[in-house]
Amino acid sequence: MKNLTKKVMRLAVALTVLLCVTGCTDSFMGKVSAYGGSANVKCYSAEKLIYEGDSTGKVASSSQSDGYYFVDKADQKLKEVSGNCVIVYNNY
Repeated sequence: MKNLTKKVMRLAVALTVLLCVTGCTDSFMGKVSAYGGSANVKCYSAEKLIYEGDSTGKVASSSQSDGYYFVDKADQKLKEVSGNCVIVYNNY
């Protein structure tokens, strides 16, 4: 009886994982697969480009902020930006 219970539990876990993976949107899967990847960041004020740079890794955001932070590839410094920013991940 114990072996049957273990098999049923393994099957339930496998089924749950399968449903979670197949139920995710392509944008969510892209976000997950871009973890650690570099990105190009462009920020605008109205139509004027005010910042453009590349990150060394993932661009992060805080729930208490409207901005983003990342390490700039050019000077290895931590940058924080906010506003109208477009983030394009290079590898995902």
